[in-house]
Amino acid sequence: MKVTDSNVIRFHLQVLYGITVKSFVKKKERLSVSGAKIFGVPLENLPRQYIPEFGLVPCFLVNACSFLLERAGTVGLFRKPGSLPRIKTLRAKLNRGEGCLTASFPNDVSTLIKQFCRELPEPLFPSELHAALLQAQALSSLQDKTSALQLLSCLLPARNASCLNYLFDFLSKVSQRCTENLMTSLNIATVFAPCLLPPPNKAEMSERRFELRVLVLRTFIENPHLFGVIPKAVMDSMDFLINFHPLKDAKRGRRKRHSFKAMWSVKTVPWIHGQPKDRPPVPERSRESTSGDRVPLRRSLGLETFPNVLLFRTCMPCAEQGFRPAMALLDSHSPVGK
Repeated sequence: MKVTDSNVIRFHLQVLYGITVKSFVKKKERLSVSGAKIFGVPLENLPRQYIPEFGLVPCFLVNACSFLLERAGTVGLFRKPGSLPRIKTLRAKLNRGEGCLTASFPNDVSTLIKQFCRELPEPLFPSELHAALLQAQALSSLQDKTSALQLLSCLLPARNASCLNYLFDFLSKVSQRCTENLMTSLNIATVFAPCLLPPPNKAEMSERRFELRVLVLRTFIENPHLFGVIPKAVMDSMDFLINFHPLKDAKRGRRKRHSFKAMWSVKTVPWIHGQPKDRPPVPERSRESTSGDRVPLRRSLGLETFPNVLLFRTCMPCAEQGFRPAMALLDSHSPVGK
């Protein structure tokens, strides 16, 4: 994703849901090391397979999920642990590059998938996104929760997004056979929460915070088709926001081009939220000068700059009615609705 696209998504999250996303810490580039080892290895160093619908996905994950998909009816899949001696043997063979999954037990392979996710040097959901994900899940409206989580999934690095999208699509198919395996989307999310959204410290290990983590994963498992997909309403507004020309340069007699970063610096978001900033009183002489031909710069610039800000609302697909109009999704719980 382009940096400008990322900025626009962050802008929508701030304006519509009051969610501020931390900037990702720039990681040192790792040298790509060839080898057969799978567990505890960064994603970029793993052998990956290109799948048109998802992108580059680790070969181990593709092979393991394909193996389990044929045995998705196994009772307690992902919940019941496999045999430790067998798992240890499988890990050793996989790290030597041997193909050994076809004759394995389903519970052993499901345990290996959880270990693979848990032992990655960096979680598939970067730690910078954790607080925003929990804040999105805590929103009062179900529509707002889903829309905000969808936008947050669009901020993931490409390699993480491909891996997670493939995994959630697979877990969704497993949950659809819950009458056989007794593993609903909630049960699967509970099992994978420590692997995909590990708490960074003891303060984050409360029961309430863990529950929010589980519900975040449950949303993605039940809606894998939305993961990493930029909503149409946001796509339509990107060109407008990035190439915006808000003011005339009176001295040069031409429009002054403002980047998205410049718009952010004029505190657009607080104005849209209706939170006035304290300003020193304007002298009488200054007031008189604004009554002429020149239009004064108002505090409500945010609303005048974005007259269609309500249309930036995520347009979510509905299974029965297709895409619903963006205005129809506004409710009293939304910052814009208020």
